[in-house]
Amino acid sequence: MQFADKTALVTGGSQGIGEAVARQLAQNGAKVAVVASSNQAKADAVVTAISGSGGVARGYVCDVRDPEAASRLVAKINADLGDIDILVNCAGVFYPTPAGETDPSEADRMIDINMKGTWNMISAVVPAMKENGSGKIVNFASVAGVMGLGGYALYCATKSAIIMMTRALANELAPSGINVNCVAPGNTASPMNEDIRTNPELKPFLDVMAARTPSGHTYSTVDEMANVARFLVSEDSRAMHGSCVLADEGFSAGM
Repeated sequence: MQFADKTALVTGGSQGIGEAVARQLAQNGAKVAVVASSNQAKADAVVTAISGSGGVARGYVCDVRDPEAASRLVAKINADLGDIDILVNCAGVFYPTPAGETDPSEADRMIDINMKGTWNMISAVVPAMKENGSGKIVNFASVAGVMGLGGYALYCATKSAIIMMTRALANELAPSGINVNCVAPGNTASPMNEDIRTNPELKPFLDVMAARTPSGHTYSTVDEMANVARFLVSEDSRAMHGSCVLADEGFSAGM
């Protein structure tokens, strides 16, 4: 039980990569706070599955765009499950933001959830981690943070920001015994991109992605991404600070 006696907070934990991370941490002994953006039932469904497998978890909702809500969430989890040892920031949104055609509210939503939401959660957990002299923080960036994707400029920008935020925070927090690292997934099969994988009208886009994926696996699984996150919050990654682990099936390696 690799994470016995550890408390983990997973945002975006009600589906996709976040759900897989929550399940894996619980399977390895952690008490897991499964956080959904607004739907308590979705968080509770993951908790039920974890509990049915012998794990310990509780469900919560939080709008990560709100720093006060993030602070309230962390205080509640600390009271319910104990001080947070592990934070995994999986909450995020993905949609096109073409220049000159994107509503300002949609641009703000992208930045507020992907970038500010990550910052708000880190700011909420760091004081106690500093006091305890330890902590593991894993942020989720994207292959789109290291290469441009036409029509998705703001998504690329927010994920690039996550990578640099991770590096800067590693310098800031490593002296306090806190590891900050990030995962940059490539195409990963999740509810976030189900339309691309299933909509016949989007098949040309899917074909282009398949053609430039050297591994032959156009989409990784959510469990494969969770494996990377689980490593980064384990003691096996003790020497890693500010690393960005690119897990993209070779998509960004070149033609």
